Amino acid sequence: MPIIQSVDRALRILDLFDEHTTELKITDISELMGLHKSTVHSLLKTLQEHRYIGQNPENGKYKLGMKLFERGNYVISSIDIMQMAKKYLLDLSIKTGQTTHLVILDEKEGVYIDKVEGSMAVIRYSRIGRRIPLHSSAVGKILLAFLDTREIERILQGYVYTQQTANTITHKVEFMQELKNVRTQGYAVDNQENEPGVRCIAVPVRNHSNQVQAAISISTLVSRINNQELDEYLALLKGAGQELSEQMGYSL
Repeated sequence: MPIIQSVDRALRILDLFDEHTTELKITDISELMGLHKSTVHSLLKTLQEHRYIGQNPENGKYKLGMKLFERGNYVISSIDIMQMAKKYLLDLSIKTGQTTHLVILDEKEGVYIDKVEGSMAVIRYSRIGRRIPLHSSAVGKILLAFLDTREIERILQGYVYTQQTANTITHKVEFMQELKNVRTQGYAVDNQENEPGVRCIAVPVRNHSNQVQAAISISTLVSRINNQELDEYLALLKGAGQELSEQMGYSL
């Protein structure tokens, strides 16, 4: 199928702009494109007419227009994280035989918004719509760890560190260190901290703004899954989290 040259050139002009190059003179665009200024001027005027390109009135330089912002938001708002995450939850559950979860943050708690029951799983405590503590769950740690410091402090103001098991973190200082560890390693573990005998691992799902929008996890029984198997599950979970994040618009 032949490429329409004028459309190709217009799109290439838009691609010249990024977070480092926010404004360009017409001579810069002409040089970068390898096109005569009159040709570039016609392309820019067409893009301006449709608001894909704007112009700084103070210096005459060109910049990306608000229409791109509007169209980008249409795409972003149409993304349904539950729909996109479902295949990853299913795939992880099939490969591991364990129960997988998708969890989002709601103020001082996590909320299960989807789950897939594993064929070998006997864990029944989770259900869609159920809330889960942040301090004692792998998903909770993920959802909190990657927020900015001010937001973490806001959420933890007045937070009650209820002791769920003998392994539960019950003090803020210890919990803040745990969140630091999670940020460093990129995943979180709940080692029988929320339910006796249950060990969970979780990773973040990021969006186009590099914000953690959700967490996905695998829940296992300590009596059935050894450390080596858990490491294998973690590798699968990391891969799924990365792919899902890319589907959500995240890029390194």
